[in-house]
Amino acid sequence: MCIQRIFTIISLFSKLQGFFGLSGAILIQIYYTLFDNKPTTYLLMLAVFPTLVSLAFMSLVHINPSNTSNDKPHLNRFSLIALIIATYLMIILIFQNIFTFPSWAHILTTTILLIMALSPLQVALTAQRSEQRPPSPVMAPLITTIEDQEVEMNLLQAMGTINYWLLFLAMVCTSGSALATINNITQIGESLDYSTLEINTIVSLWSIWNFLGRFVGGFVSDLFIHRYGVGRPLFFSLTQLTMVVGYLIIALSGNLYIGSVIVGVCFGSQWSLMPTITLEIFGVKHMGTIFNSIGAANPIGSYIFSVQVIGKIYDKEAQATGGLCHGLHCFMLSYFIFVGVSLFGVLFSFVLFLRTRGFYASIMQKRLKQLY
Repeated sequence: MCIQRIFTIISLFSKLQGFFGLSGAILIQIYYTLFDNKPTTYLLMLAVFPTLVSLAFMSLVHINPSNTSNDKPHLNRFSLIALIIATYLMIILIFQNIFTFPSWAHILTTTILLIMALSPLQVALTAQRSEQRPPSPVMAPLITTIEDQEVEMNLLQAMGTINYWLLFLAMVCTSGSALATINNITQIGESLDYSTLEINTIVSLWSIWNFLGRFVGGFVSDLFIHRYGVGRPLFFSLTQLTMVVGYLIIALSGNLYIGSVIVGVCFGSQWSLMPTITLEIFGVKHMGTIFNSIGAANPIGSYIFSVQVIGKIYDKEAQATGGLCHGLHCFMLSYFIFVGVSLFGVLFSFVLFLRTRGFYASIMQKRLKQLY
């Protein structure tokens, strides 16, 4: 029972990662509807609104012991709603590229989108009403047994392991290059003669496919680890290898629609896999601290590849032409560097997979014993 409970927690965490990523596409639709040609007002909303939401709902956060065996139907409903929203956004983006939307159409589509975004509240309320509180005598030994089964490892202990640095370096290599892509997507698009509307569409598509990557990455890795005991670091390697394909498409053809979508899916998958790998290898107790320290690979990688690689190479190419740079050559060298760096990331994560094969196999054996 305890191993099943641990897998339920890990599966829940992995699936929840899939719900991130849609926010970018939703916010772009809100911008077109309410803040078009008012970027300063939009930035003010982005700065204030998250804080107001946290303050408004903080009173609802409380300890709520529950029977996790009943969680799957509710999670499936959340997943279905998220997929419906992603599909709806894709359709809206396609129509916005084909037709010119009048203001009333923007208002109508955004209103429908906001109603859909609020619909998970109904699922949560239904889950709370139907939830049965487990008997207290069962909870105490269950929690104690879970703690006995975990690795209890703090941040300093984790940083003293090779596994920590393999995961950290893999994140620097791939998340840094992916963030450099989205951070510079406007400059890349302009150098390849994409219109402003096309660039905005690419950003929205990135957000949607980033969400799908998080969603699918968590689901597929859960499926394989539960059935076959395949460690998640292998899927981390596969997403990094696929990301190489996306970089080559951008470098050789300049197709941002296909290339950025591939990179977005892979980037999202990695941010579904990395927190769960951290939880499994280093344990739950200090997971938040360890996860955020590994997450520092994001700004580090972004600075290295956005400023020191893309920025400097673009400036050099622009100086050679006496102004702005146009053509594939503006970013080709940068993306060839990203290809090489991503291959190093594949190496780091594959070594992590080899080092943790026995660990994941032992988890699978314990789970099978609990089930049978």
